[in-house]
Amino acid sequence: MPDGKTLYDEDFVAWSRQQAKALREAARPGSNQNLDWENLAEEIEGLGISQRSAVGSHIMRIIQHLAKLDHSPAAEPRNGWRRSVRLARIKVEQRLDENPSLRSEVSQIIQDEMRRGLEYAIADLEEHGEIDEVDANALRRTRYTPEQILGDWFPPEPGR
Repeated sequence: MPDGKTLYDEDFVAWSRQQAKALREAARPGSNQNLDWENLAEEIEGLGISQRSAVGSHIMRIIQHLAKLDHSPAAEPRNGWRRSVRLARIKVEQRLDENPSLRSEVSQIIQDEMRRGLEYAIADLEEHGEIDEVDANALRRTRYTPEQILGDWFPPEPGR
């Protein structure tokens, strides 16, 4: 395992987990350091959790906009939705490059964010009168694969 500084530079999430564990171990009886060990460990661990949360936020946005592209009959703002998806995909890839340990969690993050992304899409479509309750319920059952979410896939244009 790389030393702390190298791991910090190569995978912040893994580093934060390692450091939180080390702090908790150092807090065991016999330590003569007057530190708030548990809260220090939680704060450092929280820094890594925020990286996971950022990946989830980008994935949720991708799902939201893919669903709108998939179900909205509107001609505009389709280009904006595609740009948003492309940008979010780049941001996810950047976070995963910076934190390789998160790659093993991508499927779970997608599963966690699927419902939220779909619900945001439904709310947007309802706001513009583009979806009824029957279609909204069908959209809630939609599932996008990790390859569709993180690859270069886009739903076909309406009427094609």
